[in-house]
Amino acid sequence: MLELDRDHALVLFEWLARSDDEGSLPFVHRAEQVVLCQLEGQLEGSMSVQFSAEYNRIVTEARDRIVAANEEAPSSDPSDGHTK
Repeated sequence: MLELDRDHALVLFEWLARSDDEGSLPFVHRAEQVVLCQLEGQLEGSMSVQFSAEYNRIVTEARDRIVAANEEAPSSDPSDGHTK
């Protein structure tokens, strides 16, 4: 199944929670909303960092590490002429 490291899980959780709060995801079918809600719940249940007073800093650092790691690796975006 799907495996995520701590940084990826945290960033995905933060995005899902924020998108859910804003109601900004355009669902074509109710099942899509159900699946994302369940995924958000599983991510939330697998970590406790969201209760930390340092949560915003921790999320920012996780985002920065992910971006830095992907800037070092060749892109898989075919439009930029690079491949992994």
